[in-house]
Amino acid sequence: MLLPEAETGRVAAIQINTHNDVLRHTARRVAVATGLTIVMTVATLLLILGTDFDASVRVGYVIGFSLCVASGISAMLSGALSYRSARLMRELTLTRIEMSRISQTDQLTGLLNRRGFDDAAVPALKAARDAGVAVVAFMCDIDHFKSINDRFGHDVGDKVLVGMADVLRSFARKDGVLVARYGGEEFAALMIGISGDQAEQYAEEIRKACGAREIPIGESFEHVTISIGFTVSRGDAELANMMRIADQALYAAKRRGRDRVVQADRRSLEIA
Repeated sequence: MLLPEAETGRVAAIQINTHNDVLRHTARRVAVATGLTIVMTVATLLLILGTDFDASVRVGYVIGFSLCVASGISAMLSGALSYRSARLMRELTLTRIEMSRISQTDQLTGLLNRRGFDDAAVPALKAARDAGVAVVAFMCDIDHFKSINDRFGHDVGDKVLVGMADVLRSFARKDGVLVARYGGEEFAALMIGISGDQAEQYAEEIRKACGAREIPIGESFEHVTISIGFTVSRGDAELANMMRIADQALYAAKRRGRDRVVQADRRSLEIA
């Protein structure tokens, strides 16, 4: 692990990988602090009391003065080292936050990835459970995505993914929806406190907006459609179970001709 440390206005790197590295680093810090304390104490005493070692000075004065000097120097050194440590801890905290964000974000679309979606869904489901409201899980899939990659190449496929993600992101910001790229060409969404009819209307709006999105391919523009499956359940439902049922509804939409919205029926919920 590389630990940044400011020295002479530049950022240096200290390599600390093993327990022995920790011990050596700590020993160096202790040695530096002790050495500086001794040097500064002696220098201050010589400056104030002089260099005449045969001079008569009251013992109490020397003891009191030495204690004050040593305490002051120790406080300054402790403060300086504590400040450096605090800055280091701040950098490490920011690094951990950024690494956590990266690990939960899809790098292509900027949406949450599956891990980030699952983690964010936990408090959302708890809130729904506490409020006793319904939860809606959506699964969306880009139609004929493999054919798009085969015909135009993966660069165009990436443009399609980014375009669909932008549409979903705009809906998420407007309506407070949890949205993620769930894997491949699949996207997932979670909504709290809406009915099945509202969820179907919402899904239709997303489907139409995605179909209207123009994807630049060479000198022309193409329109891509998506299929959506969703399920409505109470707040006590398990996320994995809801996503599985929504995925079943999605494949039903695919079998029925794509570019459509399908809700999981009650029997699917009971079987699950």
